[in-house]
Amino acid sequence: MKRLLAGLVLLLCACGGPDAVDPGIINPGTGGIRAEGRGNVTDRFTAELWVHGNTGYTTTWGNRTSNGVAAPGNAVKIWNVAGATPVLVDSVIIPGAGTLGDIQASADGRYLVVATEPAGSLVIFDIADPLKPRLITRYQDANMATGVHTAEVQSVNGKLHAFLSVNPGSGIRSRLVVVDISNPAAPVQVVAREMGAPFIHDVFVRDGILMTALWNDGMTIFDIGGGGRGGSLADPVQIGNVKTAGGKAHNIHWFHDPVTGSKRYAFVGEEGPASIGTSASGDVHVVDVSDMANPREVAFFNVPGAGAHNFSADEQRGILYAAFYNGGVRALNARGDLSACTSDQRSADGRCDLAKMGRAVASGLTDVGVSVFVWGVQFTGGRLYASDMLNGLWRLSPASAP
Repeated sequence: MKRLLAGLVLLLCACGGPDAVDPGIINPGTGGIRAEGRGNVTDRFTAELWVHGNTGYTTTWGNRTSNGVAAPGNAVKIWNVAGATPVLVDSVIIPGAGTLGDIQASADGRYLVVATEPAGSLVIFDIADPLKPRLITRYQDANMATGVHTAEVQSVNGKLHAFLSVNPGSGIRSRLVVVDISNPAAPVQVVAREMGAPFIHDVFVRDGILMTALWNDGMTIFDIGGGGRGGSLADPVQIGNVKTAGGKAHNIHWFHDPVTGSKRYAFVGEEGPASIGTSASGDVHVVDVSDMANPREVAFFNVPGAGAHNFSADEQRGILYAAFYNGGVRALNARGDLSACTSDQRSADGRCDLAKMGRAVASGLTDVGVSVFVWGVQFTGGRLYASDMLNGLWRLSPASAP
């Protein structure tokens, strides 16, 4: 049974202000993606981002000590992003949270959802005034108690749903929990299903298909109404699975090309070992899902010494953006046949190397004069944004079309 956490207190604090690219940064970036401006955050580690219109939201992660003061990852930062430089307008503090996971606005801009850890919950705000989120509810139940790591909001069959990736705990397996939030004041759990080894880390939902990033269990594809297998949200039916090279399947983007009509490729991020601010590891893996019952990895993209994290896409121009932690932001040409490569562009295991194929079309935040650790990236409204654990929120110039 669901229960609403009593006594929730939300603290709003006016803080921050505009920060252009640091005066010490002589070169705002020469990798094809130019740094236009940065809103500084140094009191906490910046994590996820979501931009809707001229308002941006970033979450915070873990604990960070700045000037002798330790601060947990319990703040949602609220930004005015109308100009080239993001301006920090306000913050919302969520009590009892040590880390805030995903943050996402509904497509119509009515609601904002935030995932919390280690005490698992889904916090839902009304953002009729986007700069002043108003709490609607904080939803919790026993299936979420171990922490909600990520949450994706999608409309399925005309109703808004949150797809929650819930952490494992002592004697408890990780699980996918789907919640109907079409009435955000009274969320209703639709399904809870154990999956992942040892995690389910993220999902991607499109066209009645659910793709799940299950760490060392790879990517599993489910029919939830669009796969022709009789599946539904309440009873997802597995279609196929692929274990990507290296395991650690972390995030997914199923690329739809509106120009060619292709829906052939899903990109899977691998999150390997990392050290905040200095190093990371993990590739982008390209999976051919043209036969969803038999998905297969056909290509990869590697940045030496850096690791893939979250994705966003400019599908109209055929570009996939990937956050690469200390490797900044990378833009890949995702259009065309990614499995067609010459022998010298192919790895020993038969996969195509996108770097050797010239598919890397631009990079950003690789030479801006400060160390970066880019967690997330979002292309929206013709603009490109990146959340940087060390420095805050960047606005970037998008990559040129391939």
